[in-house]
Amino acid sequence: MKTLILFFSLLLPAGITWSGDFTAAQKQATQEHKLIMINFSGSDWCGPCIRLRREILESAAFENYATDHLVLVRADFPRQKKNQLNKAQVKLNEALADKYNPNGKFPYTLLVDKNGNVLRAWDGFPDETAEQFVAQITIVANR
Repeated sequence: MKTLILFFSLLLPAGITWSGDFTAAQKQATQEHKLIMINFSGSDWCGPCIRLRREILESAAFENYATDHLVLVRADFPRQKKNQLNKAQVKLNEALADKYNPNGKFPYTLLVDKNGNVLRAWDGFPDETAEQFVAQITIVANR
């Protein structure tokens, strides 16, 4: 039985990791020749942010693509006390917002190159399927 559980757990996608450090993401993107996706989110208060995460960013289609092609950065701005981030992360998120999201849009998702140049922006919830969202990224990545 343990062997079967181990076997099936290996077949499941491991999931993707979202970083909170844009500088580290740039280094990784340079080393791995990937683009960077930055997602500005209000994870515990922004309905469209929660919907974006659930319907697109946590989909198999997005995760499969992101694993091989993207370095992911999330700048989260939760409001509930129980979800507050540590001060160092808040500082990183605020600095990233000052540079890329000065108007405080949520959700706001950017595709940038390793140098931080914006290649594509999604303002609000993209009114498309996860597959269509990945197709948009692929078009930009193949330019």
